[in-house]
Amino acid sequence: EVQLVESGGGLVQAGGSLKLSCAASGFTFDDYAIAWFRQAPGKERQGVSCISSSDGRIYYADSVKGRFTIYSDNTKNTVYLQMNSLKPEDTAVYYCTAGRGCQNRSDYWGQGTQVTVFS
Repeated sequence: EVQLVESGGGLVQAGGSLKLSCAASGFTFDDYAIAWFRQAPGKERQGVSCISSSDGRIYYADSVKGRFTIYSDNTKNTVYLQMNSLKPEDTAVYYCTAGRGCQNRSDYWGQGTQVTVFS
């Protein structure tokens, strides 16, 4: 059974930090790219970041460049999203997904974790 389990969300003051984790199981981790999406109430879903194990490529949305860092621990089949200098507009449910590449559609989705940034 494929599983993507996010954790690490919470409530944080603007300027603070959170680290999200995405633990993957049920598929060959190295064959997939892991991406983070987010969706705020009333807004469209937005791609935040993606890391591809196969070629090492990393992508960030312009809105998070310089503040968020994605990295992978392949020994634990886990991808992390370190979020620094958080802003209220970062408030959203964050989902991790797995797809065959960062430019491909996501095949698997986690259940999401809430991030709330207050000013």
